[in-house]
Amino acid sequence: MVLGVAPESTPCSSITSLDTKDVVQKRLKRRSRQHQRFMARKALVQEQELCNTAPRPGSCPQSSSSQKPADSEALGSRRQRPKARPGSGSPCSKGPVTREAPRPGPSKCIAIDCEMVGTGPRGRVSELARCSVVSYNGDVLYDKYIRPEMPIVDYRTRWSGITRQHMRKAIPFQVAQKEIIKLLKGKVVVGHALHNDFQALKYVHPRSQTRDTTHVPNLLSQPSSHTRARVSLKDLALHLLHKKIQVGHQGHSSVEDATTAMELYKLVEVQWEQQEANTAPALPEDRGSDSSTDVEQYMEDQYWPDELAQSTSAEMREAQEGRE
Repeated sequence: MVLGVAPESTPCSSITSLDTKDVVQKRLKRRSRQHQRFMARKALVQEQELCNTAPRPGSCPQSSSSQKPADSEALGSRRQRPKARPGSGSPCSKGPVTREAPRPGPSKCIAIDCEMVGTGPRGRVSELARCSVVSYNGDVLYDKYIRPEMPIVDYRTRWSGITRQHMRKAIPFQVAQKEIIKLLKGKVVVGHALHNDFQALKYVHPRSQTRDTTHVPNLLSQPSSHTRARVSLKDLALHLLHKKIQVGHQGHSSVEDATTAMELYKLVEVQWEQQEANTAPALPEDRGSDSSTDVEQYMEDQYWPDELAQSTSAEMREAQEGRE
């Protein structure tokens, strides 16, 4: 053995030190990657929480749990709220709401007037000789002279305005009846003493679609009007419309009378239709008026001569006494 000489190192020791360093480095790299993934997941979770807790535009800054009871309460109040009935006032209104009666409208409203001549014994039977129909705005829809079915005995020119010359261009009654009824069907018919016009036409119009200016209370209650049950068209026109009709000795104009009746109807149209909507018909639709009463009222019109009205009333009383 020689003193002072150091022993040589073996290759195994160097290999072991290299392996240890590699293991440590790999372990550090793996921990670093794990830490990076952890931090990335943490940042993602925080971002999602911020998105969930941030208030949406236009939404209420309440949590979903606190909002559900409010929604359920609102839904329950809507379910418990009673529905408003037609014609009743709303909770916010001060009083009940009144419904306005449906009005027929200009296209569904027309006015009619007829002029009659005398036929039969001594000309006492009234038959149609002229008929005029005007629209709601006063436009003439129909105006023709009509030849009666029986020979004319009395033209009644002073009141009807009919002369022998008018009959030259007159049309037969059957033709005129079809044309006029076609105009009246489904319409609200306005006129004065319409029972006489319908009787001359031999036609029955529904009472619910009839507006007779001799019966409307709104017109009869106007100031300066007569207090009797039925007022003549001439008086109504003078006191309510301030115009004169049926003047002179050339007879009545059926166009003028029909237009005047429509003007009177317009004065109280709203109130009249409201009354018709609230009042049930007192008589059946198909009930006709008494012919003797119609003739008596027709002859008692102030436009007829006194001697003619008196003679007619006397004849009617004699006929009634003879039947008794």
